[in-house]
Amino acid sequence: MFTDPRLAGAGAFVLGLVGRAGAGKSTVARALAADGARVIDADALGHEVTDHDPGVRAALAAEYGDDVYRADGSLDRGRVAARVFTDPAARARLDRLVHPRIIERAAEQISEWLRDGFRGVAVLDAALLLEWGLERWCDAVLAVVAPEALAIERLVASRHWTPQQARERREVQRSDAAFRAAADVTLDNDGTPERLAGAAREAVRTLRARREAAGKDTC
Repeated sequence: MFTDPRLAGAGAFVLGLVGRAGAGKSTVARALAADGARVIDADALGHEVTDHDPGVRAALAAEYGDDVYRADGSLDRGRVAARVFTDPAARARLDRLVHPRIIERAAEQISEWLRDGFRGVAVLDAALLLEWGLERWCDAVLAVVAPEALAIERLVASRHWTPQQARERREVQRSDAAFRAAADVTLDNDGTPERLAGAAREAVRTLRARREAAGKDTC
């Protein structure tokens, strides 16, 4: 059982990064990483869990059949996605199996960085951060939103989904309005990647300054 990872140390700035598919979270994460931030990618952790966690592998094989894992040991994610997007009960079972392990690994990573004395920006890039209640780990939450047509165009180009698949995946996520309401700052990604990266850097500077000012006020 893990408590708030920030309790393992002091000084780092933990930033929650949220937004719907195609919004541009990856662009923001890359920009912050280029400036020295350490990034936890919940999607990447999910791949590690489903590909390498023995308990998860056994459960998924039982749910979908042994051939749901390819010869190289990787999960056939397209097959699983096709099932869970049309079967809410199957999606709930998958979530109950995988999500706690993702959260546990993220907590371990942040706690390790803090124990090692990291004092920079730690980015938790997780579309489901709010559903998981992980905003309590964060000093601030940054949301990224984008116009629907532009987000779908990006998903078709980057993930090779059809427009319909892109719409379906976005529809099961929180709305942009919900992300705006939950975030300390929201970035509107309706321009170039360079513009978004610059806005993200400025947002982090602003959010860190707010935290530092709040800390002084309580002294």
